[in-house]
Amino acid sequence: MVKRKASLQVKADLSNLFSDQPQKKIIDGYPIDKALAVVLRQMNAAGMRKRTISDYKLHVEHFAQITGCLVLEELTADHVYTWLSSMDVSNSTKLIRLKCLKAFLGRCFRNGWITSNFWADIKIKVDQPVKEGATDGEIKMLLSLLDLTKFVELRDAAAILVMYQTGIRVGTLSQLEQKHVDLEAKLLRIDGGIIKNHQAIYLPFDDILVRILAALVQQNDVIRDERKVDNDFLFITKDGGTIMTSPTNNNITKRLCRYARDYGLRNINPHALRRGFAKNLLRKGADVALISKALGHSDLAVTTRYLHVSQNEVVDNLRKFL
Repeated sequence: MVKRKASLQVKADLSNLFSDQPQKKIIDGYPIDKALAVVLRQMNAAGMRKRTISDYKLHVEHFAQITGCLVLEELTADHVYTWLSSMDVSNSTKLIRLKCLKAFLGRCFRNGWITSNFWADIKIKVDQPVKEGATDGEIKMLLSLLDLTKFVELRDAAAILVMYQTGIRVGTLSQLEQKHVDLEAKLLRIDGGIIKNHQAIYLPFDDILVRILAALVQQNDVIRDERKVDNDFLFITKDGGTIMTSPTNNNITKRLCRYARDYGLRNINPHALRRGFAKNLLRKGADVALISKALGHSDLAVTTRYLHVSQNEVVDNLRKFL
């Protein structure tokens, strides 16, 4: 009986000798999944946006799946490069995902779970094209095509003008409540709870938007009463619900894409509206610090990149100093 057990053990050992799948060395350490869970709780407690938290979870889990790593202590720069090489996406998309992974690893480093920031020198070169902003002409063209007697198109017109006149993000727009709108003072009074940098801000708007928002508020009340819905959102669906059902599913964004496609308008999307707001301020003489504050940026360098101008714009502005 003993000889039979010994023989089986020998066969088992020999069967692994020529295996194509080498046995993975088990490394003790802090589990990546546990670290991610803790980091996500910290982010949630700090009031970070659901979209940001969702991106952390998505990209870190993908990194762990591709590399097969289980603990933080086994991670190296080679693992990051392996992960990046596995992606069949543009360099711009890779850069976004890399930034998210680096942010996660940075939190692990500050929490004392990693002893070196091996990822610091990993970079992806991306050519930054000049991104155009929406123009007054495009906004006027689109608004002239909308039927403001229809609730959805009235709501969309209000959303377009709010983003174009105040520069707020579409995520912030979806969380606006009627308490944030001061029609008499012609102001959005937004508290830090729905702003990316968590700093409250006041943003003015014009008389046209006053009238449109007043009509929208009135229609919202009618819809909520008919649908028996209890909320105070400024932008709602025709059934009275929220326009953003998930961090990546926003009704306004979809509607703007549809308008751009149907009417052949290039720069009708939330980012183009926000960029158009910033470039309007720059063109009218506002300094970068003021624009940065209005956009809710925490770093002037971000605003400078945001206002990247074309060669023709540089020439036109330089001529003013000749």
